[in-house]
Amino acid sequence: MAEQVRAIRTRQAILMAAARVFEARGYQAATISEILTAAGVTKGALYFHFQSKEDLAQGVLAEQDQRLVAPDRPSKVQELVDMVMLHAYRLQTDPLVRAGVRLSMDQQPGLDRSGPFLRWGEVCTDMFTKAKAQSELLPHVVPAESADVFVGSFAGIQSMSQAICDYGDLSHRVSALLRHLLPSMTLPSVLASLDLSPARGATVYAEALRVADEQEAAVS
Repeated sequence: MAEQVRAIRTRQAILMAAARVFEARGYQAATISEILTAAGVTKGALYFHFQSKEDLAQGVLAEQDQRLVAPDRPSKVQELVDMVMLHAYRLQTDPLVRAGVRLSMDQQPGLDRSGPFLRWGEVCTDMFTKAKAQSELLPHVVPAESADVFVGSFAGIQSMSQAICDYGDLSHRVSALLRHLLPSMTLPSVLASLDLSPARGATVYAEALRVADEQEAAVS
């Protein structure tokens, strides 16, 4: 059991070190040597968990979605809003998420960057489908099409905020994006009930963290 816990901690330390190096240097410029130094582990320990730099990058891309998820809501549009605002908040505070976004937006060759876009597209399509089944959306909305617009717009806002102020205003930009997009998709009665405020991400983060801690305590 102790060895298993140590292995999990080593893997997490490697991912965090890789995230910081990838965020600072980008995928092409980052080296295994830099990641080893940042993680403080041996080459053997790194290669036990990850076979290559690409494998490490894919680990960072996948890890950002593993622990914290927005809680279920009666309104699926609010749940989608919460997912987006939570991601925006974590982009401002979590090195793994920041590195994952840097990797997914980095247009250098050698890395399959489609994973995060496809995952977000699937999640948003699912949320819009559930929202439509609950009569939260306007009749013309096609879930998959709206999901593509949603994900593409969110990616653009992230990139813009990063370039201008290193994500400092991202919560405000995402709030503005939602206030512009959702009226074309959502019934007015539902729209009026939504919390689209810039502070929503921090609120959902605190709730999601509490839920995750409770679940981990129950398992252990």
